[in-house]
Amino acid sequence: MGTDLLPILQQLDRLLERAVSAAQVAYGPEAAIDPYRGLYLSQKDIERVLGQEPGSSPFQTDGIASEFFAEAICQVPRLTWLQQTFDLAVLDSALIILALASEIDLRYERIYAYLQDDVTRKRPSVDLALNLLCASPSSKLTERVHLALDAPLIRHGLLHLIPDPNQPHPSLLAHFLKLDEQVVRWLLGQPGLDARLNRFSELYQPATSLAQLFLSPEIKKGLETLIQAAWSTQKPLCLYFRGIPGVGKRRTAEAIAHHVNRPLLSADLRLAVEQKKVEIETVLIVLLREAKCQSAVLYLSNVDIALSQSATGMDRQLLQTLMNASGITIVSGQAPWSAHQINPVRVLEIDFPVPTFGQRRVCWQSNLVRTGMALRDTEIDTLSDRFRFTPAQIEAAIATAQIQTEWEGAIAASSNPSSLHTLFAAARQHSGTDLASLARKISPKYTWNDLILPTDQLTQLKEICNQVKYHPIVGQQWGFDQKLSLGKGVNVLFSGSPGTGKTMSAEVIANELQLDLYKIDLSQIVSKYIGETEKNLDRVFTAAETANAILLFDEADALFGKRSEVKDAHDRYANLEVAYLLQKMEEYEGITILTTNLRQNLDEAFTRRIRFIVEFPVPDDRDRRRIWAGIFPKQTPMGAEVDLEWIAKQFKLSGGNIRNIALAAAFLAAEDGQGVQMQHLLKAAKREFQKMGRLVNEEEFIKRNEE
Repeated sequence: MGTDLLPILQQLDRLLERAVSAAQVAYGPEAAIDPYRGLYLSQKDIERVLGQEPGSSPFQTDGIASEFFAEAICQVPRLTWLQQTFDLAVLDSALIILALASEIDLRYERIYAYLQDDVTRKRPSVDLALNLLCASPSSKLTERVHLALDAPLIRHGLLHLIPDPNQPHPSLLAHFLKLDEQVVRWLLGQPGLDARLNRFSELYQPATSLAQLFLSPEIKKGLETLIQAAWSTQKPLCLYFRGIPGVGKRRTAEAIAHHVNRPLLSADLRLAVEQKKVEIETVLIVLLREAKCQSAVLYLSNVDIALSQSATGMDRQLLQTLMNASGITIVSGQAPWSAHQINPVRVLEIDFPVPTFGQRRVCWQSNLVRTGMALRDTEIDTLSDRFRFTPAQIEAAIATAQIQTEWEGAIAASSNPSSLHTLFAAARQHSGTDLASLARKISPKYTWNDLILPTDQLTQLKEICNQVKYHPIVGQQWGFDQKLSLGKGVNVLFSGSPGTGKTMSAEVIANELQLDLYKIDLSQIVSKYIGETEKNLDRVFTAAETANAILLFDEADALFGKRSEVKDAHDRYANLEVAYLLQKMEEYEGITILTTNLRQNLDEAFTRRIRFIVEFPVPDDRDRRRIWAGIFPKQTPMGAEVDLEWIAKQFKLSGGNIRNIALAAAFLAAEDGQGVQMQHLLKAAKREFQKMGRLVNEEEFIKRNEE
């Protein structure tokens, strides 16, 4: 307990001494020794009560509370601060002292019970408080306003009125005074946060400065100017930080608190709403009061999520909180502030976009230097361009890479902390995972050596990779990104028959660029209901914004096959769906790949908006021979009579069919307990032709077996 409270409690003792002396006269000498006092009413008690003037006090103290406490209150800085901050009168402070006394010393409970002529009433009631502090019955009626719902004590939640549990509908006078726990802790000088805030809040002194933020110089300068103006004029400043998680909203709040040399009280309102024990209205009141008591900058995160999950009129309470706030208050979310419909409060909205390439590069470089990891400038450019990360994701990716490097060093007795490959793997881990529920993630295994295509197609695929690799030079250094509002990504169309290598090529590109590959089946996205296809596509591309991945839209024929001459409303909407997909592809800054078997269905307007169109032909004899030669792993035992050149020439198949035959032949050979023989290949080929619905020349198969 603060020693500065002792004098004021001594003053209270003198007031109570007078009241006890008056009560002895009023209640009679036998009251002090009656063991059942307060548990029954005698006729004498009733006569005594009827003899009193209505509204009068049984122990008149001359109503000197104002003079009695005014001087003592001035000697308690925290009480003086409460008065000034919450606009309290002297009588309000006196009520606080009455309620505080029993929180400090239980002897006051016995005194209050005696004065109220009831051993069960250990807390001061409204009636007792007014009797002690008011000079006359008329002043008792007048001073009741200090306990009205809109009075400062009650409105700010400093004092609670607890109804008498023994009465179903007690009057105001029968309510007890209970000082809020936060106010008790504050007056006693106890450290730490209020227990109601511990699960979703923290109070700390941040060390981040404005100069350390990965924000544009204009935003930094604007924030500094606003803060200085608000601080010098002592006017409230309310800011709304809008942006996705991880873009630096909380870090900026920390820098603001550091700039004004104040602690930061940070609270996650989403978690607060989930706490069922305390109502969100109470939480907001306690948070605002805690920020005032601690002279802290208040930061409320996830306000939009909390508003959407709360059905308790939280918007009104949040409005009230912001209107009553003093100093600097910051709220954050992802939706525009106007969407919250809390317009009466003057709030400045500041947008936090995903960092630009330059900001990401500075963030990567500073964090790598801080952790002792070294990369070449070109490698930092690659990471900055390939992964559209927030500062939080960059820090997390580097931390993961460090841990992985230590593990690899432990098992291999060597480590390479500058490994770009390790950082790429860590960055992929920390890319958004929302896309996983809408698409199938493919782990790329194929490389350029596995891809058998004509020279021109291979060159096109490498050009696709080069456009991604050299984007930092062309887009950033040479300024092309400043000329383009759309089309900063790479969109590609792979056209060809099934099994000609379209999906394999996508895997090779993903492997080369060290990016995740997600396969989206458009046949599952397209809906017969008007407008539903666009909603499905929007969900995919929204999730892809944080995935930093290559999007492979398989079975695009499901959409392109509907594109036709407009004859009715459904034709028009079918064409709109294709246009919508193209729009989303142009907006996406990563790589999107479409696969189709119906190139003839695409008109000139479509192909003009596609950057690369790669035709995948059915392989010729020479390419089929190369595919057959590379399809079997080195560990696979092969019979001496196996003639892959004959098979390649005899069976005009795509690479996908060849892979199926090779795998089926391997299982047939394993069943026979020997290496792959010609008979296994022919039998597997026969099954593949049957599956494809093609006629099988039995004589040709028999003739080759006999040979």
